[in-house]
This record gives sequence, structure tokens and C-alpha cells, in this order.
Amino acid sequence: MLMMVNRTRMYIIIVGLGGIGRTLTQLAVEHGNNVVIIDRDEQRCSDMLEHYDVLAITGNATDKSILEDAGIDRADALIATTSDDSVNLMTCWLAKRFDVMNVVSIVNQKEHSDLFKEVGVKISENPDELVATRLYYWAENPQLQQLASIPGGTIFEVVAEKGAPIVDHEIRELKVKDFVFIAIRRLGGELIIPSGTVKIRPGDTITVFTKKEAEDDCLELLNRQLQRSPE
Repeated sequence: MLMMVNRTRMYIIIVGLGGIGRTLTQLAVEHGNNVVIIDRDEQRCSDMLEHYDVLAITGNATDKSILEDAGIDRADALIATTSDDSVNLMTCWLAKRFDVMNVVSIVNQKEHSDLFKEVGVKISENPDELVATRLYYWAENPQLQQLASIPGGTIFEVVAEKGAPIVDHEIRELKVKDFVFIAIRRLGGELIIPSGTVKIRPGDTITVFTKKEAEDDCLELLNRQLQRSPE
């Protein structure tokens, strides 16, 4: 018997209509949610109204009356995406005062992260820095390819080059922390579910899962261990 699963329709307030805010609006609308957008720039709000069926409010989200106009009292979630951490933090604090169940924000400067955590806000640290770091490591190692981004982590593939430091050594010799080798595909197609005693061979394609917060350290370590050193 086929069972139908009904997705809950949420009431979501998105603050800030930069690149992240616009993309979030698109995703939220595509998933059938009721969406309210807030931005100080009237033109940004007008542009979004031309493309999406949302309620747009021009104003400062740190103003309690603006949030009330947005329907904060019935919101299931609020997401703050502005480039100003003080605006994001104050907006999230107000949302918490209105008992919004799920409050999420980007944090532009890492040193502000603890302030958001103290308020009970789920955070994503500096998105520009995260993207820039990932692009750098991809540029540094053309054998690196992201397969998927999932809640809490990232899955990617990387190829072991001949002459790399870890080649012909066992996996357990790596100081592994917050990431795990899921599978190894040998040249010729053999698939291995790796244990610590498996030796890395030249040309191995390794599928790796890393926790989101450890992604930078993981990429740096694997680039260093799986790439051949320059002559």
C-alpha cells in the first residue's frame, strides 16, 4: 500500500535580500511555504515580488513593529542573512522573545559566534569565507570533487596521487579526526569498504565524509597527504 507523506507548510520570515536571502526565498517558496521577506532596500523587495508569491516588507528587522507586521507571532522560523552581525543578532533575539521555534542566522565574523549561541540561535559562520576556502582547496587539488552536502557534513571524493605521502601506508597512520573514509574504488573498479589496516594505493578514489565544522582541516590534511609533493 502506497502511503502519502504530507510536508508541513511553514510560515518563514527571511531577513536580508542579499544573495543568500534571495536563494533562501526561492527554496522556501518552491517547498510550498508561506514566506515573508524583510529588507531595508525597497527595490530589492520589489524585485522579489516580481518573481515570487511572498509578503515583502521594507524596513529594519530590529524594529519590533516591523516584525509584528511580518507576523512574527505565528512564524515557525526566522532566518537572518544580512551582512551586519548586530542586525542579525538583535533580530534573532527579538524572534526568541516572540517564541519563534526555529531561529537561524549567518555569522559574518567568527568572534561573534558565541553571542549568537548564547541567545540560542543556530548559526552558519561566514558563508563567504567558507565558499572561498572550499574554492581554494578545489583549485589546489583538481582531483577533489564534492559529491553532496548534507545536514552536519559534506561527502566528497579525492584521488590518491602516485608518490603522495600516504600512498602505500595504512589508513590508520592518518591522524583522523572528524572525518571518515566511506569507500575506496581501486583502479580497475574494485570497491573496498575501508578499515584502518587498508593501504592506500596510487590512483585510489576515496569517498570521504567530514563534519561541517571540520571541513577546512580535513581538506587541508587530505590535500597534504594525497597529493604528490612538488619536485
